[in-house]
Amino acid sequence: MNKLFWIFAALLMSGMLLVSCSDDDDDDDMTPEVLSIVETAQNNDDLSILVDALTQADLVTTLEGNGPFTVFAPTNDAFGALLDSRPDWETLDDIDNDLLTTVLLFHVLGAEVASGDLSDSYVTTAATGPNDEQLTLQIDVTGGVAFNGSAEPVTTDVEATNGIVHIIDEVMLPPNVVNFVLNNENFSSLEAALTRADLTTDYVGTLTGDGPFTVFAPTNQAFQNLLDSNMDWNELGDIPVATLEAVLNYHVVSGANVQSDQLSDDQTVMTLGGDLTVDLTSGAALETSSDQTVNISTTDLQGTNGVVHVVDEVLLP
Repeated sequence: MNKLFWIFAALLMSGMLLVSCSDDDDDDDMTPEVLSIVETAQNNDDLSILVDALTQADLVTTLEGNGPFTVFAPTNDAFGALLDSRPDWETLDDIDNDLLTTVLLFHVLGAEVASGDLSDSYVTTAATGPNDEQLTLQIDVTGGVAFNGSAEPVTTDVEATNGIVHIIDEVMLPPNVVNFVLNNENFSSLEAALTRADLTTDYVGTLTGDGPFTVFAPTNQAFQNLLDSNMDWNELGDIPVATLEAVLNYHVVSGANVQSDQLSDDQTVMTLGGDLTVDLTSGAALETSSDQTVNISTTDLQGTNGVVHVVDEVLLP
């Protein structure tokens, strides 16, 4: 062998000689193509019913838009369970189209939210309720992730060209004002109060009606503070039924969906149990006829039949 060959071999072995290849595009060919949200669903056999639903509700074009969107995508099994929940629903065609549209838009957020960004919170969806206000979705990450109280993720963070997709195991039905109470452990005392066996009013039945309602929802701590205020009250059952019903009535406005941007200072709010006065001098608060000033800690949890505002004390008439 000649000397030139050995020089070439030595340079190659030492790494000093770089050899280019004509297959530069091989790595690119291995990179999965990023699809739009609709294309992502169309390419997943387990989301075929979702694709049919989007087509029926004429939402394909919407979700082909620029976004960014976050879409919670129910599986075929999730849609099967939805159809099984009503005897008159055998196929998607049996679901009222307006209802189907609202349900599907309830699975859409107008921003890209990855799983790592999820927290215990309420977020605004693309669906609308009374007064065309956007419906609210609850996200709970304590002890596992749940959406709307019970829907759980199957696959998260499927990237799309116009947003992100999280595949879930349940079709989420938009909540009413009662669902907000039932789905949040921070309202378990309010739930117990609303469902006490000796009440003369069926609050759950009433508040699942058409409404609209505005509900001021006291937290568990608020109820504990109420019990602590009377040495004879150790639990909710110790509160006389007439007193409890008067208190519960004082937390409900019937016939109005009053969001926070509709409140004004010194405004009178007429509840089923008497009048409240709005105080906006140091944040949102309510003045009661018993001279309380109660803070509104969370506003505008919008449901299908009304809106819920969270208060940090039980309102006393």
